[in-house]
Amino acid sequence: MYRKSMSHGEKVAAREAKLEAAHAKLADAVGALVSGADWQRAIEFAARFRSRSFNNTLLIWLAHTEAYVAGRVPEPTPTYVAGYHQWLSLGRHVVKGQSGYMILAPVTAKFASDNPTDPGSWRRLGRGEGPADGEAMRSKVVNVRPTYVWDISQTQGEPIPLPPMPKLLEGQAPEGLWDGLAAQIFDHGYALRRVPNAAGIGEANGLTNFATKVVSVRDDMGELARCKTLAHELGHVLQGASDEGVSHRGIAEVEAESVALMTLAAHGLDTSAYTVPYVTAWATSVEGRDPVEVVASTAERVRSMAVQILDRLETLKVPDGAPPGLRYEAPTAQRSGAQVSVPSRQAVTL
Repeated sequence: MYRKSMSHGEKVAAREAKLEAAHAKLADAVGALVSGADWQRAIEFAARFRSRSFNNTLLIWLAHTEAYVAGRVPEPTPTYVAGYHQWLSLGRHVVKGQSGYMILAPVTAKFASDNPTDPGSWRRLGRGEGPADGEAMRSKVVNVRPTYVWDISQTQGEPIPLPPMPKLLEGQAPEGLWDGLAAQIFDHGYALRRVPNAAGIGEANGLTNFATKVVSVRDDMGELARCKTLAHELGHVLQGASDEGVSHRGIAEVEAESVALMTLAAHGLDTSAYTVPYVTAWATSVEGRDPVEVVASTAERVRSMAVQILDRLETLKVPDGAPPGLRYEAPTAQRSGAQVSVPSRQAVTL
């Protein structure tokens, strides 16, 4: 049967409609994180798909849940996700009739400047155009586009080797976790002090003193609790090292605790005993910003800090959502927290 091909304008309109639908779904999903338990589940899920931005993990989560309810996938939680051609490169193909999960991919353009220190001097290069002699060149995210990924359960073909998984007894910390976290504390110019109990640090489990650059952790806890506390304090250290910083004390605590939660979840640890205060309790008090925007940006900062920590740890961790054998590199937008426009709602981090 003859099918009329779409015009360029129709293709653009269809793409924009898909983007608007994705943005609306994201805004609703972020706004639906109405309790500490919901926030915790979202952070734990992000730990297992940390190669993707937080927003894309939400889109994958929502799409997979819909597929599970519809009976298209056998398990309520996805395992490995990849694009159509990525699965082909691994000897697998998408099963006919399986719908992909739409996520947002960055669109980049090249810019050149003869005076890189002047922000206004950068000019966008045309297709196939290179920089002039003496000009510096860089790539920058200018837009986003819809793209699709599929869970391994939606594919058939060559078996995917299962990587080793961490197995720990209750209360046991992963081997090398304390030393790896402590090394990162030292690398940021902080000293680490183990105190006998909470009496000397304001009855807290840990304390980061930015003025003296000393991190203190109480020593009368189990090894896993000490590691979790150290990961929390390392979150504060990274906040202090960030150019953006976090001026709101409540959100700073939510972020640091969420970084610890994501670090533990990425090691396959049961985090159900830990509680994270829901960020919206603080987001509503941030003057001049939409609470949903605050929640979205907080979640992406948590993911970015946790990934920075995890990438430098030599401990055995759970997979990051990319199939073994497939090298996935997060696009610049996901690493830098680029902002994309959400029609009539708010900015959501890609």
